[in-house]
Amino acid sequence: MSNSKVKQDDIPQEPVGHVIAQFNSAEGESTGPPLNLPADVTPEQLSVLLNQLLNNEDTMPYSFMVDGADITTNLHKDIIIGQKRSTEDSLTITYHPQAVFRVRAVTRCSSTLAGHSEAILSCSFSPDGSQLATGSGDTSVRIWDLNTETPRHTLSGHKNWVLYISWSPDGKFLASGSMDNMVRLWDPKTGKALGDALHGHTKWITCIAWEPLHLNPKCTRFATSSKDGTVRIWDTRYRRAVITLSQHTAAVTCVKWGGDGLIYTSSQDKTIKVWDSEGKLVKTLEGHGHWVNTMALSTDSVLRTGAFDHTGKRYTDEEEARQVALKRWEEAKGKRPERLVSGSDDFTMYLWEPLTSKKPIARLTGHQKLVNQVCFSPDGRIIASASFDNSVKLWDGFTGKFIASLRGHVGPVYQVVFSSDSRMVMSGSKDSTLKIWDMKTKKLKLDLPGHLDEVYTVDWSPGGDRAASGGKDRTLKIWRQ
Repeated sequence: MSNSKVKQDDIPQEPVGHVIAQFNSAEGESTGPPLNLPADVTPEQLSVLLNQLLNNEDTMPYSFMVDGADITTNLHKDIIIGQKRSTEDSLTITYHPQAVFRVRAVTRCSSTLAGHSEAILSCSFSPDGSQLATGSGDTSVRIWDLNTETPRHTLSGHKNWVLYISWSPDGKFLASGSMDNMVRLWDPKTGKALGDALHGHTKWITCIAWEPLHLNPKCTRFATSSKDGTVRIWDTRYRRAVITLSQHTAAVTCVKWGGDGLIYTSSQDKTIKVWDSEGKLVKTLEGHGHWVNTMALSTDSVLRTGAFDHTGKRYTDEEEARQVALKRWEEAKGKRPERLVSGSDDFTMYLWEPLTSKKPIARLTGHQKLVNQVCFSPDGRIIASASFDNSVKLWDGFTGKFIASLRGHVGPVYQVVFSSDSRMVMSGSKDSTLKIWDMKTKKLKLDLPGHLDEVYTVDWSPGGDRAASGGKDRTLKIWRQ
């Protein structure tokens, strides 16, 4: 008996018509003349067209948006039907270059490394991705060899929990901050301490930020923020604090050192302060109604990796490394100043362009509980926020417009990190799982169970080949493709 139902696909479709569309760059500059396009044009066809308009010698991958909505299938389905637009409208298609290389999702745990005797509170890959460091409640810092996935060095010296670790952008130093109010510097190659602890803070260390490589190729300065309400800038050669920033009236929660040389500090006094690299207060950013917990810069990814990119190329010449780092930062920044996003206990985030204005570009609302961490995608286009409301939310990195909620965790989300090609984001949660989300579909791509307790810290290597996670179960897990 023949099936009496006619398949939907067998019904002849009406022709979808044409639309007038104008290509615009992310900076808002028009590319080429307005074009008469078939309404069912696909992203692949738009890519071919744009590459011709831009006279690209090599074909570059692009993504396309209209009014903040991605074109993933075709213009007709995603925009005309999806956004209820008319074919009579003239549309502005904003294009964004994408990373030429692709990172494959990490799918399996290749090692579960024991060694720490208390919870792992922070983990961080070195700028070239060859080493991994962890800081723990057992007062030690450990450096792990990623080729063999075994412990390489145990760095002992702190007297209390190690709350924060940070690699210098040339990968030659590792700084750690602890609840013992001390900052320590280590040589990651030998695992030896570089001199004694750096004294000065009177309460525990909350964050560490190095001066960008293109501003200081010798990596001799870094800043630390503390619960004591101050930020100190240290010189590694003299082994002392050369500048103390002390205008906050409560604990300083986070410090960032921008590519322009400005230093950003967020505090439980509800403000963010902007300083020049000599320690002069430039401006105060106000707006949050409660503690500011976290900040991220649109160029964080290149500032962290300095002259290293996904190819793993190394530079022996300091000046050459500085030039490469400068070029990478300028490309990441684009034609606009660096942007800053701040997340708070007031459930909101603010997007700022601190160089040009004290007023925020946007207030990002939607979370139902405090915002624990924020981060920009390496291409600066998307902001991901992790919240105690069990969700990760995505926002437009230029306008602050809400994009999507990523739901799946059943406990507070502690940390989020992007893959180096900006196509995926990974989140770690109190529910003991890691999840990988696809930025194209805005849906869950992979669930990574395995931890026996809360996952406090996650990181994805700059080359994209590995990810790492640690938490309350005291084990470090290495994830691979």
